[in-house]
Amino acid sequence: MSALSPRESEFTATEEAEAHDRWFRAKVAAAMASQGPMISHAEVMATMKALIESKRHAASDTNP
Repeated sequence: MSALSPRESEFTATEEAEAHDRWFRAKVAAAMASQGPMISHAEVMATMKALIESKRHAASDTNP
């Protein structure tokens, strides 16, 4: 197992980085081949902003 520098990679070994790269490329290929409905960047960002705000609100309600 070849070690990687923490300054250069979030992975500790080359094998981990290569496995992640294969996984990521497969996810991208599957997404690009998907026939599902397209979602705009703006719609995704609005949905995520609302989710984050709801989580913040819920956390503030439980933390006095």
